[in-house]
Amino acid sequence: MIIKDTSFTGEDIENLNSIASDHLFMHAMQTNDWKKNGLQMYKSGKGCWVTDLEDNKFLDMMGGLWYKSSGYGQQQIADAVYKQISELSSPPAYSTTPSTVELSGEIASLYQDKKCRTFFTSGGSESVETAVKMAKKYQHLNGKPKAFKVISRRFSYHGSTAMAVSLGRASYSDPMGPEMIGTIYAPNFDSYRSPIPGDPDIEEVSKWLIEELERIIIHNDPETIAAFIAEPVSTSAGIHIAPDSYWKGIRELTEKYNIVMIADEVITGFGRLGEWFGTMVWDVVPDITTTAKALTSGYVPLGAVIATEKIANAFVGGKKETFSHLITFGGHPVATAAALANLKISDNATITESIEVTLARVLHAYMVAVIKTAKIIQDKVLQVDIYEEDDFHPRSYNVYMADDVDEKTLVNLLKIAELSSLKYSSDDDMPPLMDAKGNTNTIIDTSKLLWGGIIKRIRFRLELFQGYHNMLDANDVVSDE
Repeated sequence: MIIKDTSFTGEDIENLNSIASDHLFMHAMQTNDWKKNGLQMYKSGKGCWVTDLEDNKFLDMMGGLWYKSSGYGQQQIADAVYKQISELSSPPAYSTTPSTVELSGEIASLYQDKKCRTFFTSGGSESVETAVKMAKKYQHLNGKPKAFKVISRRFSYHGSTAMAVSLGRASYSDPMGPEMIGTIYAPNFDSYRSPIPGDPDIEEVSKWLIEELERIIIHNDPETIAAFIAEPVSTSAGIHIAPDSYWKGIRELTEKYNIVMIADEVITGFGRLGEWFGTMVWDVVPDITTTAKALTSGYVPLGAVIATEKIANAFVGGKKETFSHLITFGGHPVATAAALANLKISDNATITESIEVTLARVLHAYMVAVIKTAKIIQDKVLQVDIYEEDDFHPRSYNVYMADDVDEKTLVNLLKIAELSSLKYSSDDDMPPLMDAKGNTNTIIDTSKLLWGGIIKRIRFRLELFQGYHNMLDANDVVSDE
């Protein structure tokens, strides 16, 4: 069937579902799980809103799969893509285009090391694979010929390819037979479960984890370890925010034992933590950074591996020093054109400086019951009510937005909050919340939370929140008392 417009009849939808049932292999879904109610299909989007084939409107509060940083329907990105694909869709082999060159310079201007080099890939998993290979060859070129091992943190997620699955061994990833030779697992930082008996504070936990990592390095022979890889925020493992001392300790250890530090910023890169890169929050400069997702806001697949000057210079020389790693569509000009346009939008919106980013971090990263009210802008108030199935698994929560919060503010907030794809509920569907002046607020029902959190250790998490890089004043947080 050839779809000529955005109108779909019941017969059209039935036909599409039939084709999907017979021929479509969905990502991370059991085949034909959608047979009863039909496959979820959308035809258009604008900002944070998406419209399905039956013209139902939804809020995409997960931002695609954590990548829709500029929202849907950005015409200037579409125009940039059209212009590039019309002029030159892709260059001849072993060449490039101005958009790809310009993007490497733009990334360097945003990154901590202004003399970095960027190796472009097609996505996040490819970026991780590339970074690991780059780290291993770097070590071989710099006097560590035995270095092949890679340390990752347990329960991390670094992608779905065979090598990436070996790193962290996320419980929901398919086993890929024998893991990559040389994979070493270190304890992950967990905001809620202490590896130390008793009730230690966060700095005690951080100190123990750093000491444990050093014991692991020594036990496995530092001369055989090529790299350490970790996400600035362990996202898929439960959104765990480590303190400054943790990341500074890891950076000191990797430098002490000449281990390449890889920051996996496929999810956290390009504004997700209130800075262009997550490691900036902790004032740490990794040796290699992997990115993807928000780089293009998901308009065209693109990944990037950012190497500091120290790493990149090791590959300057002759044939022996060449990084002989080839990805056919890495740095595709259509994708890099989309990325350039997307970064202009992010810069114009001052996304890394906005209070909406900070509040979104509260919503997405903490999800704690102690947060009842937080200031957005002046007297505009957002309230979060959390409903618990038990102490460990929040079932749902509602977000109440004051009427005087304009639509632009709402869109900017929700496109970053990235919680789940949910229906918009009017105040007729639920009891309205009345503010102090008696005004009825707009209600957004975010029921059926896609991931669980933990409600215990409130004091521990509140301390984390209040001190987290001074992004919000402690007076802006009201406990649930």
